[in-house]
Amino acid sequence: MPDTSATTTATSAATGAPDVAVVVPAHAASDALRRCLEALRACDPPATELVVVVDGADPDTIALAERHADRVVALPDTGGPARARNAGVAASVSDLIFFVDSDVVVRPDFVGRIQARFLTRPTMDAMIGSYDATPPEENLLSQYKNLLNHYVHQRAGNDGWTFWGACGAIRRSVFERVGGFDESYTRPCIEDIELGHRLHAAGHRIEVAKDVQVTHLKRWTARTLLRADVLDRALPWSELIVERAGFTDDLNISRAQRGKAVLASAGLAGAAVGLVGPRRLRRPSRGVLAGSVTALAVLDAPLLRFFARQRGPAFAVGATAWHWWSYVYSAATFGTVLARRVLRRRG
Repeated sequence: MPDTSATTTATSAATGAPDVAVVVPAHAASDALRRCLEALRACDPPATELVVVVDGADPDTIALAERHADRVVALPDTGGPARARNAGVAASVSDLIFFVDSDVVVRPDFVGRIQARFLTRPTMDAMIGSYDATPPEENLLSQYKNLLNHYVHQRAGNDGWTFWGACGAIRRSVFERVGGFDESYTRPCIEDIELGHRLHAAGHRIEVAKDVQVTHLKRWTARTLLRADVLDRALPWSELIVERAGFTDDLNISRAQRGKAVLASAGLAGAAVGLVGPRRLRRPSRGVLAGSVTALAVLDAPLLRFFARQRGPAFAVGATAWHWWSYVYSAATFGTVLARRVLRRRG
């Protein structure tokens, strides 16, 4: 596709709006990538630059990217989205960098909203958006995961502690100052969260832009969700927390979330002992289960109501049950990481 960045740069200069480079890491040609790029091309105003980085130089993905992007960077081998995003930034020149995952669809006013926010907030160094409340995949776990992201980001404070690679923007000067994404993360993982930690530690301000929303096209199954939540999120995130000595009261790891994880774990333990434990412990264990479920239902009542409003009561029950299960496996993962660190120190 012809490079239109020079024309768009002139337009941005005339209006006073900052230049925006959109960087999309892509691994395989897919209908989701096509829809992602078509939506980015339909933006009004358009991005100054649309850079697609093909992670692994797949010929079909390169061909698809070349039909839409101003610039295509083909990396010869697969190194993960952290490396791909860094390569995309290096191939661009705009003052603002907006990272978009290859399985999300932006709205037509997407670029204009980004430009307006950075133009009117000179002290803001980075921003993240959220998924919208209309995920197209209809199975329970796809609806649950995407709606949960929407709910958490929409209820978050205006200032954030983490970055988000699926829908996040940053000033080029700040990105380069902190060293970009950590390329030791060689698969989709917490490379964006880790970048956010470094940004916050360096005193840079990250905002949660609740009006910048994208549609997530990903289909989640129990297998893919467990793998992502445990191996790609909970495990490395727990290691990051332990390594850097501290939680942040933000998004998915707030104090309230940590308390709910304790309750859910206690409830599961109560259920197990109540079913197969010694007879003398069964009644009190069932009491622990009942108490935990009641407390969780009260604490998560706003989330339950949100799920019910979006998809009905049956969905709310199923989604909340999985959500409580996620508290358990996330807490177990953190406990394992912490115990392993303690044992290493003693050894």
